Amino acid sequence: MTSLGTTLRATEIKAFVPARDFALSQRFYADLGFEKRSEGGGVAYFQVDGCAFLLQDFHVPALADNLVMHLLVPSVDAWYAHVQTQDLAGRYGVRVTPLVVQPWGITEFVVIDPAGVCWHIGQNTPGFVPQGRLPGAAEEADLP
Repeated sequence: MTSLGTTLRATEIKAFVPARDFALSQRFYADLGFEKRSEGGGVAYFQVDGCAFLLQDFHVPALADNLVMHLLVPSVDAWYAHVQTQDLAGRYGVRVTPLVVQPWGITEFVVIDPAGVCWHIGQNTPGFVPQGRLPGAAEEADLP
């Protein structure tokens, strides 16, 4: 808590995601599963459930190639099946990796969007027991 107590509040945090081809990227994200909620001034607001980002009509390769987004979902299998059914790799020329169980407790796949932005889409791996947490961290996170 800050010295200002509860006067500093936040509603959400969103990243600005660059687009090399703004129209193509908007179609890609709609097909990926996001809903476009608004657009204006070279920025489109995309959302799914409580997760959102701002797609911008701006592209610097060094930014796009080094930007990594992580979308935590309740069913990574459903998202992976959706990406495959939509044939995003074939239709948009994007890279989609196989599902992987990561040693840090996330089961995920990766999609590299049309501008080069890396999206990790995953869920907490069922049954994963964290190792090496600081004392008290498990209780705070409601973990075993």
